[in-house]
Amino acid sequence: MPLLPPPPSPADGATPADAASWVAAHLGDLTLEGPDGVAPGVARGGQSAADAALAGLDVTGYARDRSTVLPVDRRGATRVSPYVRHGLLPLPRLWEAVAGAPSRDRGRYRDELLWQEYARHLYARVGGGIRRPLRFDQPRAEPWDGEPWPRRMNCMDTVVTELHRDGWLVNQTRMWLASQWAVRAGADWRDGEAETYRHLLDGSRAANGLGWQWTVGTGSGKPYGFSRWQVEKRAPELCAGCALRRACPVQQWPEASSGPRVDGPDLGRGPVPAGPAEPEGTGGGELVWLTAESLGSADPALAADPDRPAVFVFDEPLLARLRLSGKRLVFLAETLGELAATRPLEVRRGAVPAELAGRRLAATWTPVPGWRQRAARLDVVERHPWPWLVRPGTTSVRSFSSWRRDAGRAVPG
Repeated sequence: MPLLPPPPSPADGATPADAASWVAAHLGDLTLEGPDGVAPGVARGGQSAADAALAGLDVTGYARDRSTVLPVDRRGATRVSPYVRHGLLPLPRLWEAVAGAPSRDRGRYRDELLWQEYARHLYARVGGGIRRPLRFDQPRAEPWDGEPWPRRMNCMDTVVTELHRDGWLVNQTRMWLASQWAVRAGADWRDGEAETYRHLLDGSRAANGLGWQWTVGTGSGKPYGFSRWQVEKRAPELCAGCALRRACPVQQWPEASSGPRVDGPDLGRGPVPAGPAEPEGTGGGELVWLTAESLGSADPALAADPDRPAVFVFDEPLLARLRLSGKRLVFLAETLGELAATRPLEVRRGAVPAELAGRRLAATWTPVPGWRQRAARLDVVERHPWPWLVRPGTTSVRSFSSWRRDAGRAVPG
């Protein structure tokens, strides 16, 4: 494929609508909505937007309010997760940013950062196994009539609308969707995980896959039961305004217990792939190969040489299979547009090995199986360390608690 023109840059005054038009013109045929349906989500892409979010980060009250759903202005969630997912705000930077927060809020927020790191360790270990039940089969559900997310339920309609429109949800409503889909309605959890992955600006196979597995009980053995009680506690106005408030189909706790144990991936104590601890082959790469995991200005391969050109490939075969929502690609386009205003950047569309064949590449090692598979087919002559919060070693990833116990000595102070 020929080079794509650089996306419009927010630094030059481009709006989210400008980025959406660029995506519609150059990638719209690969999106879930098609060219005519591409629209931005709730968060702007780019390092400037990430830095602004970090500057405004205040986790005071986080422990109390992080699970609040409504009213929106009472939500304690920080909404920086899209920037974490794409490497614009590395976890160590966030860890340090909350050092002065009240101790209870700091501890709760740092626990969430560690959960994100745990998800990356687990995904680095099991790879595609994240799409298989890790420890237990899906619970057997009572008979359910109709769609897994019935839009006649105000709670489901409101949350699904927010997912489709904004591409971001608080963790509490992500759990509602997962439990309603798999634990209550009995639909295949992998299909529900894929549906949220298509839309979430922070969607990653690591965090999204692990979140679904723990919620529905395939990872934890303890299914989370969604019922009216949670809605009335976290967003009571949804029940008050629901047409089914006197005939609620989730009035009672679901009768669900964990499914039988399965022979899943090995989660016991063992090595977790970590990549190089120091740069390898420095100075040999003619350009930096960027991926969606690490697009920030602090990407180690980018930062190693501020003048070196970079390249990003929109992976056409992968996008054609995933059919991501256009809002996810708008976020990437804004990020790339801003980056292209600061250094030479090639933006391409096609199969990654074909687009980068014959180029001597510098890259940041990435804890994603797809990156390692593609890197093996490319001439990556310079590799830089991934910015771990907790560098992997030989640990158990059977549960967050066992991982944290093994990794405890490496957790920052």
